Amino acid sequence: MTPEASSPFHPAELALQERFGRRKILAAPARRFIRHHLIQQHREFFEQLPFVVVGSVDSTGQPWASIASGVPGFAHSPDAQHIRIDVAPHPEDPLATNLAEGSPVALLGIELETRRRNRLNGTVTARDALGWTVAVNQSYGNCPQYIQGRDFHFVRPFPSPGVIKGTSLSADDKSSIARADTFFIATSNPHRDDGESYGADISHRGGRPGFVRIDAATLTVPDFIGNFFFNTIGNLQVNPRAGLLFPVFTTGDVLMLATSASVIWDGDEVRSFEGAQRLLRFHIEATLRFNAALPFRSDGNVDYAPELAHTGTWTR
Repeated sequence: MTPEASSPFHPAELALQERFGRRKILAAPARRFIRHHLIQQHREFFEQLPFVVVGSVDSTGQPWASIASGVPGFAHSPDAQHIRIDVAPHPEDPLATNLAEGSPVALLGIELETRRRNRLNGTVTARDALGWTVAVNQSYGNCPQYIQGRDFHFVRPFPSPGVIKGTSLSADDKSSIARADTFFIATSNPHRDDGESYGADISHRGGRPGFVRIDAATLTVPDFIGNFFFNTIGNLQVNPRAGLLFPVFTTGDVLMLATSASVIWDGDEVRSFEGAQRLLRFHIEATLRFNAALPFRSDGNVDYAPELAHTGTWTR
Protein backbone atom coordinates (compact mmCIF):
# COMPACT_ATOMS: atom_id res chain seq x y z
CA MET A 1 0.00 0.00 0.00
CA THR A 2 0.98 3.63 -0.37
CA PRO A 3 0.57 6.58 2.00
CA GLU A 4 -1.03 8.80 -0.66
CA ALA A 5 -3.68 11.11 0.81
CA SER A 6 -6.23 10.03 -1.79
CA SER A 7 -6.16 6.35 -0.87
CA PRO A 8 -4.08 4.01 1.30
CA PHE A 9 -4.09 1.48 -1.57
CA HIS A 10 -2.01 1.38 -4.73
CA PRO A 11 -3.59 1.02 -8.20
CA ALA A 12 -3.26 -2.77 -8.45
CA GLU A 13 -4.99 -3.22 -5.08
CA LEU A 14 -7.70 -0.77 -6.08
CA ALA A 15 -8.24 -2.58 -9.39
CA LEU A 16 -8.83 -5.88 -7.57
CA GLN A 17 -11.15 -4.23 -5.06
CA GLU A 18 -13.11 -2.83 -7.99
CA ARG A 19 -13.18 -6.22 -9.72
CA PHE A 20 -14.73 -7.85 -6.65
CA GLY A 21 -17.10 -5.00 -5.79
CA ARG A 22 -15.29 -3.76 -2.66
CA ARG A 23 -13.60 -0.54 -3.67
CA LYS A 24 -16.32 1.88 -2.58
CA ILE A 25 -17.13 -0.15 0.53
CA LEU A 26 -13.51 -0.02 1.75
CA ALA A 27 -12.63 3.54 0.77
CA ALA A 28 -13.84 5.45 3.85
CA PRO A 29 -13.11 2.84 6.57
CA ALA A 30 -9.59 2.22 5.27
CA ARG A 31 -8.68 5.89 5.53
CA ARG A 32 -9.74 5.83 9.18
CA PHE A 33 -7.89 2.77 10.44
CA ILE A 34 -4.84 2.64 8.18
CA ARG A 35 -2.68 5.16 10.00
CA HIS A 36 0.72 6.76 9.45
CA HIS A 37 1.70 6.08 13.05
CA LEU A 38 1.36 3.44 15.76
CA ILE A 39 -1.49 3.97 18.19
CA GLN A 40 -0.69 3.30 21.84
CA GLN A 41 -2.44 -0.07 21.85
CA HIS A 42 -0.29 -1.28 18.95
CA ARG A 43 2.89 0.10 20.50
CA GLU A 44 2.20 -1.95 23.63
CA PHE A 45 1.24 -4.99 21.56
CA PHE A 46 4.58 -5.21 19.75
CA GLU A 47 6.44 -5.00 23.06
CA GLN A 48 4.82 -8.16 24.41
CA LEU A 49 5.68 -10.41 21.45
CA PRO A 50 8.37 -13.14 21.33
CA PHE A 51 8.73 -12.74 17.56
CA VAL A 52 7.80 -10.55 14.62
CA VAL A 53 7.78 -11.58 10.98
CA VAL A 54 9.65 -9.31 8.57
CA GLY A 55 9.29 -8.67 4.86
CA SER A 56 12.25 -7.18 3.00
CA VAL A 57 13.54 -6.92 -0.58
CA ASP A 58 17.02 -7.78 -1.88
CA SER A 59 19.04 -5.98 -4.54
CA THR A 60 17.49 -8.06 -7.34
CA GLY A 61 13.94 -7.18 -6.28
CA GLN A 62 13.29 -10.56 -4.65
CA PRO A 63 11.13 -10.28 -1.51
CA TRP A 64 12.12 -12.39 1.50
CA ALA A 65 10.14 -13.33 4.60
CA SER A 66 12.24 -13.54 7.77
CA ILE A 67 11.56 -13.88 11.48
CA ALA A 68 13.08 -11.83 14.31
CA SER A 69 12.70 -13.24 17.81
CA GLY A 70 13.74 -12.56 21.36
CA VAL A 71 12.58 -12.05 24.91
CA PRO A 72 9.44 -9.85 24.84
CA GLY A 73 10.51 -6.23 24.72
CA PHE A 74 13.07 -6.81 21.96
CA ALA A 75 10.55 -5.04 19.69
CA HIS A 76 9.52 -1.70 21.12
CA SER A 77 8.27 1.68 19.99
CA PRO A 78 10.22 4.73 21.25
CA ASP A 79 7.55 7.00 19.78
CA ALA A 80 4.43 6.69 17.63
CA GLN A 81 6.38 7.15 14.38
CA HIS A 82 9.03 4.48 14.96
CA ILE A 83 9.59 0.89 16.00
CA ARG A 84 12.90 -0.49 17.17
CA ILE A 85 13.99 -4.14 16.83
CA ASP A 86 16.80 -4.99 19.23
CA VAL A 87 18.06 -8.11 17.53
CA ALA A 88 20.49 -8.47 14.64
CA PRO A 89 19.63 -10.82 11.75
CA HIS A 90 21.63 -13.99 11.24
CA PRO A 91 24.44 -13.27 8.73
CA GLU A 92 23.02 -15.86 6.31
CA ASP A 93 19.52 -14.39 6.45
CA PRO A 94 18.90 -12.07 3.44
CA LEU A 95 17.48 -9.60 5.96
CA ALA A 96 21.05 -8.93 7.12
CA THR A 97 21.81 -7.37 3.73
CA ASN A 98 18.36 -5.93 3.03
CA LEU A 99 18.25 -3.64 6.08
CA ALA A 100 20.15 -0.77 4.47
CA GLU A 101 19.09 2.69 5.58
CA GLY A 102 16.21 3.89 3.41
CA SER A 103 15.14 0.37 2.42
CA PRO A 104 11.48 -0.66 2.56
CA VAL A 105 10.50 -3.17 5.23
CA ALA A 106 7.29 -4.65 6.58
CA LEU A 107 6.58 -6.05 10.03
CA LEU A 108 3.81 -8.37 11.15
CA GLY A 109 3.26 -8.61 14.87
CA ILE A 110 1.23 -11.74 15.58
CA GLU A 111 0.30 -13.20 18.96
CA LEU A 112 -0.75 -16.76 18.31
CA GLU A 113 -2.12 -17.32 21.82
CA THR A 114 -4.76 -14.63 21.32
CA ARG A 115 -4.91 -14.51 17.49
CA ARG A 116 -4.16 -10.80 17.54
CA ARG A 117 -2.08 -9.29 14.75
CA ASN A 118 -0.92 -5.87 13.61
CA ARG A 119 0.80 -4.89 10.40
CA LEU A 120 3.33 -2.18 9.80
CA ASN A 121 4.95 -1.02 6.56
CA GLY A 122 7.83 1.41 6.73
CA THR A 123 11.40 2.39 5.96
CA VAL A 124 14.66 1.54 7.73
CA THR A 125 16.03 4.71 9.30
CA ALA A 126 18.93 3.35 11.38
CA ARG A 127 20.91 0.19 11.92
CA ASP A 128 23.68 -0.73 14.35
CA ALA A 129 25.26 -3.80 15.91
CA LEU A 130 22.34 -4.24 18.32
CA GLY A 131 19.42 -3.91 15.91
CA TRP A 132 17.51 -1.56 13.64
CA THR A 133 14.83 1.14 13.58
CA VAL A 134 11.87 1.54 11.21
CA ALA A 135 9.90 4.71 10.47
CA VAL A 136 6.19 3.95 10.17
CA ASN A 137 4.51 4.59 6.81
CA GLN A 138 1.37 2.59 7.52
CA SER A 139 0.05 0.71 10.54
CA TYR A 140 -3.20 -1.14 11.08
CA GLY A 141 -4.81 -4.01 12.93
CA ASN A 142 -5.82 -7.18 11.16
CA CYS A 143 -8.59 -9.68 11.80
CA PRO A 144 -7.90 -13.00 13.58
CA GLN A 145 -9.09 -15.22 10.71
CA TYR A 146 -7.17 -18.47 10.02
CA ILE A 147 -4.69 -17.96 12.89
CA GLN A 148 -3.98 -21.13 14.87
CA GLY A 149 -3.71 -20.68 18.63
CA ARG A 150 -0.44 -21.80 20.25
CA ASP A 151 1.40 -21.33 23.53
CA PHE A 152 5.19 -20.95 23.75
CA HIS A 153 8.02 -21.47 26.20
CA PHE A 154 11.60 -20.24 25.87
CA VAL A 155 14.36 -22.84 25.65
CA ARG A 156 17.44 -20.63 25.19
CA PRO A 157 18.02 -16.93 24.59
CA PHE A 158 20.54 -16.95 21.74
CA PRO A 159 20.32 -19.96 19.42
CA SER A 160 23.09 -20.71 16.90
CA PRO A 161 21.19 -22.42 14.09
CA GLY A 162 22.55 -24.73 11.45
CA VAL A 163 22.04 -23.29 7.96
CA ILE A 164 21.30 -25.24 4.79
CA LYS A 165 21.04 -23.52 1.38
CA GLY A 166 19.59 -25.03 -1.77
CA THR A 167 17.65 -24.55 -4.97
CA SER A 168 15.09 -27.30 -4.40
CA LEU A 169 13.18 -28.78 -1.49
CA SER A 170 14.90 -31.39 0.66
CA ALA A 171 13.06 -34.24 2.35
CA ASP A 172 13.05 -32.23 5.60
CA ASP A 173 11.68 -29.20 3.77
CA LYS A 174 8.86 -31.21 2.23
CA SER A 175 8.01 -32.71 5.61
CA SER A 176 7.84 -29.25 7.21
CA ILE A 177 5.57 -27.91 4.46
CA ALA A 178 3.33 -30.98 4.41
CA ARG A 179 2.64 -30.60 8.15
CA ALA A 180 2.33 -26.81 8.09
CA ASP A 181 -0.84 -25.04 9.19
CA THR A 182 0.82 -21.61 9.10
CA PHE A 183 3.17 -19.75 6.80
CA PHE A 184 4.03 -16.16 5.91
CA ILE A 185 4.39 -14.46 2.56
CA ALA A 186 6.44 -11.37 1.68
CA THR A 187 5.69 -9.36 -1.47
CA SER A 188 6.55 -5.91 -2.78
CA ASN A 189 5.41 -3.24 -5.18
CA PRO A 190 8.76 -1.91 -6.40
CA HIS A 191 7.68 1.17 -8.31
CA ARG A 192 5.04 3.67 -9.25
CA ASP A 193 4.84 6.25 -12.03
CA ASP A 194 7.18 8.73 -10.36
CA GLY A 195 9.67 6.02 -9.45
CA GLU A 196 9.06 6.06 -5.69
CA SER A 197 8.88 2.73 -3.93
CA TYR A 198 5.58 1.44 -2.63
CA GLY A 199 7.56 -0.85 -0.39
CA ALA A 200 7.36 -4.29 1.15
CA ASP A 201 4.48 -6.25 2.66
CA ILE A 202 4.24 -9.32 4.87
CA SER A 203 1.10 -11.43 5.37
CA HIS A 204 -0.04 -14.50 7.29
CA ARG A 205 -1.60 -17.58 5.72
CA GLY A 206 -3.27 -20.37 7.68
CA GLY A 207 -5.12 -23.59 6.93
CA ARG A 208 -5.52 -27.21 7.89
CA PRO A 209 -2.31 -29.27 7.80
CA GLY A 210 -2.14 -30.34 4.16
CA PHE A 211 -3.42 -27.05 2.75
CA VAL A 212 -0.10 -26.54 0.93
CA ARG A 213 0.33 -28.87 -2.04
CA ILE A 214 3.84 -29.84 -3.12
CA ASP A 215 4.41 -30.66 -6.81
CA ALA A 216 8.09 -31.04 -7.69
CA ALA A 217 9.32 -27.42 -7.83
CA THR A 218 5.99 -25.72 -7.07
CA LEU A 219 3.70 -25.13 -4.12
CA THR A 220 -0.02 -24.45 -4.51
CA VAL A 221 -2.15 -22.95 -1.74
CA PRO A 222 -5.78 -21.79 -1.49
CA ASP A 223 -6.55 -18.14 -0.99
CA PHE A 224 -9.51 -17.95 1.39
CA ILE A 225 -11.96 -15.09 1.82
CA GLY A 226 -10.34 -12.24 3.74
CA ASN A 227 -10.50 -8.49 4.21
CA PHE A 228 -10.57 -7.72 0.46
CA PHE A 229 -7.60 -5.35 0.75
CA PHE A 230 -5.70 -7.56 -1.75
CA ASN A 231 -2.34 -6.45 -0.36
CA THR A 232 -0.54 -9.66 -1.32
CA ILE A 233 -2.25 -10.36 -4.63
CA GLY A 234 -2.20 -6.68 -5.56
CA ASN A 235 1.57 -6.68 -5.18
CA LEU A 236 1.88 -9.90 -7.18
CA GLN A 237 0.10 -8.21 -10.08
CA VAL A 238 3.03 -5.81 -10.47
CA ASN A 239 5.87 -7.95 -9.11
CA PRO A 240 5.23 -11.71 -9.36
CA ARG A 241 7.93 -12.65 -6.84
CA ALA A 242 7.34 -13.72 -3.27
CA GLY A 243 9.25 -14.86 -0.23
CA LEU A 244 7.72 -17.62 1.90
CA LEU A 245 8.53 -18.56 5.49
CA PHE A 246 7.46 -21.80 7.16
CA PRO A 247 8.18 -21.89 10.93
CA VAL A 248 8.18 -25.25 12.70
CA PHE A 249 7.20 -24.22 16.20
CA THR A 250 7.79 -27.63 17.81
CA THR A 251 11.47 -27.83 16.72
CA GLY A 252 12.39 -24.18 16.18
CA ASP A 253 13.27 -24.79 12.53
CA VAL A 254 12.63 -22.05 9.97
CA LEU A 255 12.33 -22.64 6.22
CA MET A 256 12.63 -19.64 3.89
CA LEU A 257 11.87 -19.80 0.17
CA ALA A 258 12.43 -17.41 -2.72
CA THR A 259 9.72 -17.95 -5.32
CA SER A 260 7.99 -16.58 -8.37
CA ALA A 261 4.22 -16.58 -8.04
CA SER A 262 1.05 -16.66 -10.10
CA VAL A 263 -2.65 -16.46 -9.30
CA ILE A 264 -5.17 -19.04 -10.53
CA TRP A 265 -8.43 -17.15 -10.50
CA ASP A 266 -10.96 -19.83 -11.40
CA GLY A 267 -11.48 -23.31 -12.78
CA ASP A 268 -11.85 -26.89 -11.64
CA GLU A 269 -8.65 -26.79 -9.59
CA VAL A 270 -9.96 -23.87 -7.55
CA ARG A 271 -13.37 -25.47 -7.11
CA SER A 272 -11.77 -28.73 -5.96
CA PHE A 273 -10.51 -27.10 -2.75
CA GLU A 274 -13.24 -26.36 -0.23
CA GLY A 275 -13.30 -22.70 0.75
CA ALA A 276 -10.82 -21.51 -1.88
CA GLN A 277 -11.62 -18.23 -3.61
CA ARG A 278 -8.60 -18.63 -5.87
CA LEU A 279 -5.19 -20.34 -5.73
CA LEU A 280 -1.64 -19.06 -5.38
CA ARG A 281 1.10 -21.05 -7.12
CA PHE A 282 4.74 -20.58 -6.16
CA HIS A 283 7.69 -21.78 -8.25
CA ILE A 284 10.64 -22.38 -5.93
CA GLU A 285 13.90 -20.71 -6.93
CA ALA A 286 15.97 -20.87 -3.72
CA THR A 287 15.68 -22.44 -0.28
CA LEU A 288 17.23 -21.46 3.04
CA ARG A 289 16.72 -23.61 6.13
CA PHE A 290 17.71 -22.63 9.67
CA ASN A 291 17.59 -25.62 12.01
CA ALA A 292 16.69 -24.96 15.67
CA ALA A 293 16.71 -21.22 14.98
CA LEU A 294 13.91 -20.02 17.25
CA PRO A 295 14.56 -19.47 20.97
CA PHE A 296 11.12 -20.79 21.91
CA ARG A 297 9.03 -23.89 21.29
CA SER A 298 5.37 -24.85 21.16
CA ASP A 299 4.32 -28.11 22.77
CA GLY A 300 2.39 -29.13 19.66
CA ASN A 301 -1.09 -28.48 21.01
CA VAL A 302 -2.92 -26.42 18.40
CA ASP A 303 -6.22 -24.57 18.77
CA TYR A 304 -7.28 -24.45 15.14
CA ALA A 305 -9.05 -21.33 13.90
CA PRO A 306 -12.82 -21.75 13.68
CA GLU A 307 -12.81 -20.60 10.04
CA LEU A 308 -11.02 -23.82 9.07
CA ALA A 309 -14.24 -25.77 9.60
CA HIS A 310 -15.29 -24.51 6.17
CA THR A 311 -12.03 -25.30 4.39
CA GLY A 312 -10.44 -28.46 3.07
CA THR A 313 -7.06 -29.96 2.23
CA TRP A 314 -5.67 -31.34 -1.01
CA THR A 315 -6.59 -34.86 0.06
CA ARG A 316 -10.26 -34.23 0.80
